[in-house]
Amino acid sequence: MTNMISIIAAVDRRMGIGFQNKLLFWLPNDLKRFKALTTGNTIIMGRKTFESLPKGALPNRRNVVLSSNPAIECPGAEVFSSLEAALQSCAENEHVYIIGGASIYRQALPLADELCLTEIDDTAAEVDVFFPAVDPTIWHEKSREAHPTDEKHLCSYAFVDYVRR
Repeated sequence: MTNMISIIAAVDRRMGIGFQNKLLFWLPNDLKRFKALTTGNTIIMGRKTFESLPKGALPNRRNVVLSSNPAIECPGAEVFSSLEAALQSCAENEHVYIIGGASIYRQALPLADELCLTEIDDTAAEVDVFFPAVDPTIWHEKSREAHPTDEKHLCSYAFVDYVRR
């Protein structure tokens, strides 16, 4: 299998990624980066992540939802019962982005080629979902692009890409 598998997530200082099925921080540049990276590619997500999308399936990308319920309706998305089955359905050289949630990230971490994280320099007040630990013996920081706070971004953050060692 020659697919490129990237995990994309925004994490706070404690690796928190969500609360009550919502993102912890509203960062327009993070959303722009997400769109720029994933457009034209395949995105794989869990059912709850799909349900959290404000307008349903994301345009201009192949939406794949993982669910143990084969009868689930996810308009605009294909549904698979396992990450393995979803990955097997991908074409050669297809770039796949894993977009959440936590259990899908955990399953995908051993298979991923890169992590595209937005590391937010803040701690959310309430978090009920966390990103798995990024093991420095496995992952090498390839690039870091730091951004200060501004009128649209209430906390500083960095776009950090990790590759497998």
